[in-house]
Amino acid sequence: MDFSLSQEQQMLQDSVAKFVQNDYDFDTRMATVNSDANFNQDFWNLFAELGWLMVPFSEEDGGMGGGAADVMVLMEEFGKGMLMEPYLANVILAGGLLAKCGNESQKANLAEIMAGQQQWAFAYTEADSRYCLHKVSCQAEKAGGGFKLNGQKSVVFNGAAADHFVVLARTSGDSAEKNGLSLFLVDANAEGVSRKAYKLQDGSNAAEVSFNNVALTADSALGEEGNALAAVEAVIDQATLAVCAEAVGAMGVSLEKTVEYTKTRVQFGVPISKFQALQHRMADMFVEHQQAKSMLLRAVMLSEQDPSMATKAISAAKYRIGTAARNIGQESVQIHGGIAVTDELDVGHYFKRLTMLEMMFGNSDYHAQRYQALA
Repeated sequence: MDFSLSQEQQMLQDSVAKFVQNDYDFDTRMATVNSDANFNQDFWNLFAELGWLMVPFSEEDGGMGGGAADVMVLMEEFGKGMLMEPYLANVILAGGLLAKCGNESQKANLAEIMAGQQQWAFAYTEADSRYCLHKVSCQAEKAGGGFKLNGQKSVVFNGAAADHFVVLARTSGDSAEKNGLSLFLVDANAEGVSRKAYKLQDGSNAAEVSFNNVALTADSALGEEGNALAAVEAVIDQATLAVCAEAVGAMGVSLEKTVEYTKTRVQFGVPISKFQALQHRMADMFVEHQQAKSMLLRAVMLSEQDPSMATKAISAAKYRIGTAARNIGQESVQIHGGIAVTDELDVGHYFKRLTMLEMMFGNSDYHAQRYQALA
C-alpha cells in the first residue's frame, strides 16, 4: 500500500509544521493557558486565512473537499504543538453536523465558520451519560409552532467561547432510547441559556451549559426530527479519528524530547542514555508510537475506502492509541524525573494533553468493549 502523502497533503503538513515551529512555541501556548482567553483569536484568524478551517468541508459547501487523511495530517501537526485553538469543537464536531444534516439556510453558517467569524460548540454529553451517546435527558418539547428546550449539558468543548450551540435533545421516548433524539441550533445568548466556563486539566476550555425554557423556532431543528443518532455517531467517529491523529503527533514529540533529555542528563559521569534499562524503555516507547501510527493509518484508509469497516477500525485505533498515549506519557514523566511535573517543562503538559485525548469520545476500555461488540 502507498502511505505517502499527496502533493496537497504535503503542502498542508508543511504549512502547519512551519506555523507550530515558528509561531507556536511552548511559551506562547502557556501565555494563553494562563490568561482568561479561551484561545488566541489572531491565530484563529490566521487559520481562516490559510484555509485550514475549510479542509473537511465539501467543495459544494465552500470548503476544500478534504477527507479523513487530510484531517489526519492537520491534527497530527496540531498535536505536536498542543494547539489551544478549538478546531475539533468548532470545525469537526459542530461544523460536521451542520454539513451533514443542515438545509441550505443552515449551511450558510459554514461560511462564517470557515471565515473564522463564528464560534460553535456541540452540546451532547450529560452528567450521567458517560460515553453513551443516546443517553439524553435534555428535552425539547413542541410549543407554539416551535420548541421549548430544557436540560443541562456537561463538558461542552469550546462552550465558553461559543456564539452558537448544536444541541442534542430528546423529542420523544425515555432517556435511554436510541430513537427520539433531535438536533437543534441554539443562540448562545438566547434567553434561558446559561453557562459556567472552566479550564480542563490540559488548559483547554469547556463549559456546563443549562437551558431553561429556551424558545426555539421550528426551523432551528437540524436534520430529521427524532432520528439524529446516526448522524451524531458518524460525526463522533470522525472526531475520534481526529483526536487519534492529534495523540499520535503529541506522543511523537514526547518520545523525541525524552530521548533528547537522556542524551544530555549526566549521572555517574555518563549520559543516562547509556543505561541499558532506559534504552529498553525508550525502545518500547518507540514501538508503541509506531504501532499507534499504523493503527491510525489503517483506520483512516478504511474510513475513506470501506465505510462498512470504518467504525470497527476506529474503535481499534482509539484503543491502541489510547493505550500507547498513556504508556508514552507516563514513561516520559518518569524518565525525566521530578522536573517533568513542573509547569515550566513541556513534557508534563504533553502528558496532560495525552491523558485528555485518551478519555475523549471513549477511553481505551470503552473502545475495547465497543470493538468486541462490533466484531
